Amino acid sequence: MTGTKLTRRTILAGLAAAPLAGTAHAQAANSETWPDRPVRVLVPYPPAGGADTTARILYAKAGDILHQQFIVENRGGAGGTIGEAIVAKADPDGYMLLHDGTGFSVNGSLYPNLSFDYRKDFEPVFLVSLVPNILVVTPSVPVTTMADVIAYAKAQSNGINMASSGNGTLQHLCLEMFRHVTGLKINHVPYRGGGLALTDVMSGQVKFFFANGSSVVGLLKGGKLKAIAHTGSGRLESLPDIPPVSDTLPGFEANEWNGVFVPHGTPKPIVQKLNAKLNEALVSPEVSARFKQLNIVSRPNTPEEFHTFVEGQMKLWGGVVKEANIHLG
Repeated sequence: MTGTKLTRRTILAGLAAAPLAGTAHAQAANSETWPDRPVRVLVPYPPAGGADTTARILYAKAGDILHQQFIVENRGGAGGTIGEAIVAKADPDGYMLLHDGTGFSVNGSLYPNLSFDYRKDFEPVFLVSLVPNILVVTPSVPVTTMADVIAYAKAQSNGINMASSGNGTLQHLCLEMFRHVTGLKINHVPYRGGGLALTDVMSGQVKFFFANGSSVVGLLKGGKLKAIAHTGSGRLESLPDIPPVSDTLPGFEANEWNGVFVPHGTPKPIVQKLNAKLNEALVSPEVSARFKQLNIVSRPNTPEEFHTFVEGQMKLWGGVVKEANIHLG
């Protein structure tokens, strides 16, 4: 039997490798048992918005599947960056998730001095939802199609006033994209949230608004608003008579989206397990039926596919922010 000659170098190398092996083993064990305690889900926006709604629907089912509680917490403020900063610095152990939205792909262009990096500090896990905006108008405005809206706007010497949910929101970015594509004169009227904007559009204070597609279904069916077109593709489940904007302006597409992220460094087996269980929850009758009622589009996806999607959204909205010269921070 040939003996192994021990030298100071081989001993030091073995000691250096031992903690790494132990860490890898511990991560593997944690991945197998995860989650063995409640998981915090941080939504970086106020309650009752799109991200909060999809989170509460999805994690109720995910909790049933994984036999563990998912606690949804709201930490709104500064366009989502306050909550995002918390998760960016959290332990990468799978027990704090970020359930974010479109702001994740926009904020890096709007706020130049953030304490974290969207690409370096987060791992994309799962695309939860896509929700188009719907161009709604005050019912008394004599327009029914996108062509009507464009003609109406061109006929106004001072242009048209259009509401948004606030500077830098997707509703604002849709407005800027619409302005860029059509060359129309549009006066931006920002509100502190979509609810306030909708109130003024219903009353005619402001007559045009790219509203979140989940928030206006009841108002449209009740005749309090008139829908012109939506910013997704195809037809909407609950409002099949509304055409996409792209029928008139080819290539025009903009969706609110929600997705799940974890801090960078979270063990890959946990990321894969979380993705698999969220996919399972997504296709459950409880979640899929509720999403259809809210005009939410969803599809099975992998972490890699979601990563590619996020990169595309960052490129798209970063370009719109630059073109429109929008600055917030």
